[in-house]
Amino acid sequence: MGDGPKKLPVIFYRTPGGAEPVREWLNGLPEQDRRTLGHDIGTVEFGWPVGMPLCRPLGGGLWEVRSGLSSHRTARVIFCTAQGRMVLLHGFVKKTQKTPQPDLELARKRQKEIEQ
Repeated sequence: MGDGPKKLPVIFYRTPGGAEPVREWLNGLPEQDRRTLGHDIGTVEFGWPVGMPLCRPLGGGLWEVRSGLSSHRTARVIFCTAQGRMVLLHGFVKKTQKTPQPDLELARKRQKEIEQ
């Protein structure tokens, strides 16, 4: 991570009821995995724009942070940018090669909510 100011500060998507699904998902992960994801998200915060292998565009203004977790698992945090911030929309542990369509659709739905 960088020493200077954050180029793209992180905020969590918040549901109309006030829940923060990505924060809740992160809190349910083992500490080592939370640390890895936090470091990777921090790298994006301080180094934006960041390309592969850490960050990949998904189209339509969505991006993913790609993290390798313990036990040979991989996680993705899908985000968009809004008002100079990185909005964490959805996080999940990948089980297939491609990003599952329901995960993409959920992130797109949340993206539309914050753009209104």
